[in-house]
Amino acid sequence: MEMEISSAWAMAFSFAFATIILAWKLLNWVWLKPKKLEKLLRRQGFSGSSYKLFHGDTKEMSRMSKEAPSRPISVSDDITSRILPFERHIISKYGKNSFTWIGPKPSIFIVDPSLIREILYKHEIFQKFRRNPLGKLFVNGMALYEGEQWFKVRKIANPAFHFDKLKDMFPQLYTSCRDMVKKWKMLVSENESCELDVWPHIQTLTADVISRTAFGSNFEEGRQIFELLRKQRNLALESLQYVYIPGWRFLPTATKRKLKDNYNELQNLIKGIINKREEAMKVGKACNHDLLGLLMESNYKAVEQKEAGMNLQEVIEECKLFYLAGQETTASLLVWTMVLLSIHPHWQERAREEVFQVSGNEVPKFEDLNKLKVVTQILYEILRLYTPAALLTRINVKETKLGETVLPPGIILQLPIILVHQDPEYWGDDAEEFNPDRFSEGISKATKNNQVAFFPFSGGPRICIGQNFALMEAKLALAMILQNFSFQLSPTYIHAPARRIILCPQHGAHMILHKI
Repeated sequence: MEMEISSAWAMAFSFAFATIILAWKLLNWVWLKPKKLEKLLRRQGFSGSSYKLFHGDTKEMSRMSKEAPSRPISVSDDITSRILPFERHIISKYGKNSFTWIGPKPSIFIVDPSLIREILYKHEIFQKFRRNPLGKLFVNGMALYEGEQWFKVRKIANPAFHFDKLKDMFPQLYTSCRDMVKKWKMLVSENESCELDVWPHIQTLTADVISRTAFGSNFEEGRQIFELLRKQRNLALESLQYVYIPGWRFLPTATKRKLKDNYNELQNLIKGIINKREEAMKVGKACNHDLLGLLMESNYKAVEQKEAGMNLQEVIEECKLFYLAGQETTASLLVWTMVLLSIHPHWQERAREEVFQVSGNEVPKFEDLNKLKVVTQILYEILRLYTPAALLTRINVKETKLGETVLPPGIILQLPIILVHQDPEYWGDDAEEFNPDRFSEGISKATKNNQVAFFPFSGGPRICIGQNFALMEAKLALAMILQNFSFQLSPTYIHAPARRIILCPQHGAHMILHKI
């Protein structure tokens, strides 16, 4: 009997001890550690909101993000109030050295270009941060890998984006651009002009381009993949509002089930494309003129040389990344270019004159694109004002010093690129104005005192691998549009830039096209 009582007491003591330890860890996570970090940041000159239990500032962040799209703005207004409403509010209220709270984690804003550059170059310390634990069901791949896995995949993928490979892809780009221009010509042929929402057409164009250059197929064959990726994006954005509800990630919600179902369907679709390509390669029908073929060829070479190669899952993730990044980023760049050139017709005419001077009425050649200086200036200015990816987020994985600040591990760093791109301190008093001439002497001399404050494709070793591809596509598409049409905003156009991972026009881009 005494042994039974003793055993029961021991079990009760163990349970009580475990409960106390668990309670202490929970208290430390939700309150003690955040308050300690808050004091540390304030001692080092940062200002910001006081920590709120569990959710931090996510309720206010969510509220402002939902309200912002309900207010259209004038074409001359600052778009950052729609794109990063919460971030702009915090920096306006507390200054550039400010912080906020994403759940129990402090998040500091970095707007000094020299510090942004340091963060992007020290990518082993400042790693990618995912607010949404379900994000990996949407897209993964090189853009989100870390360490040896990132280095391996980046090394294998690099050859696909070399200059000579881009030149080989030029005919596919032309075919896609030609098809869109042909459709527009048919629409304007009857009255020499027509009103058109160009946004879905541009999305179709860039989808067709990435389908041809990534998989050698056309848009119709890739439609299912695009539709599934679009659904995944919307579901991932929807799930963000629940991220910091404790225990939410373990609940079998309808959103999570849809994400997983779409994920499995995407896996099977892309796996089928890869398997067909492997079978063709085995019988000597190698196709290395598209990104998938180049990726697989580079991967086989790495394996032959006894280096680490990519597994099937990694190849699938890169295919999804090709689709998403390759299509949406360029579509965003092109649509805002057309909008801004409609608002500033003298720049539209300058660009058109240059295209005719370089290529005449002929199809622009690959070599012509580097001669389009004014077009390049315009695209850079669009990337500055309407940056496709407005905000980059990192987290330091170990204690480090950034400038004069000592950061313990686990601090979230928000890099609001679009705010840096429009800061008068770096760009002058006309920072919010459309002025492509600021890039007349190149990127390095575009800012005051030659400061590096232009990061549309990120920076450092992890700079976007496809930036030259995106610019080549945008230059060719814009040149062919300018050769065939003049355009202006329709009276029905509503200026409503919206952040849907990539910057896009919330209500489309309604324009009036005139045949030249």
